Amino acid sequence: MANPISKTTRGKGRHFQSVSEGGGMTEAGRKAYNRATGSNLQAPAPNPRTPKERARKKSFCARSQSWSGPRGKAARRRWRC
Repeated sequence: MANPISKTTRGKGRHFQSVSEGGGMTEAGRKAYNRATGSNLQAPAPNPRTPKERARKKSFCARSQSWSGPRGKAARRRWRC
């Protein structure tokens, strides 16, 4: 499946953050992706307040444990894994 949104990290309307900013999608990027695919991507939950957010964080941290590239490491830092 092709990526439904452009993978831009610079300029106005960018959809992804740079590695130095913590990696991952911007709010605009999540909205664009959700519109294009009908998904329900949500922002990271580094400080979970509800049981549902705690479960999302636990799941993400477990799933991303083997990510060793710079973007993966940045994303894990952003989630505080």
